[in-house]
Amino acid sequence: MSDYAALVRKHARITILRFLEGAPKYTSNASMLSAMLPKAGVNFTRDQTVTELEWLREQGFVNLETYGGIVVAIATLRGVEIAQGVATHPEIQRPRPET
Repeated sequence: MSDYAALVRKHARITILRFLEGAPKYTSNASMLSAMLPKAGVNFTRDQTVTELEWLREQGFVNLETYGGIVVAIATLRGVEIAQGVATHPEIQRPRPET
């Protein structure tokens, strides 16, 4: 994998977590997240978004539920801490401080 592809995935992961951190009940679905990612410069397909959600689940940053093909993500406390920059992970870009 290229350095650029790895950087894009790290950026996508923090972006997903930040969107979840700002969502009601820290919850959104994969389709909504896919629609929001381009606003942050990450043009991922729904499948790519689901792949990153699965990775985030494996790390304990989100919980996933599926309802009739709809993948719903709920940020965990650890995921919110990553989104806020309180905690870090080497495979997730650290958020910039709010200005």
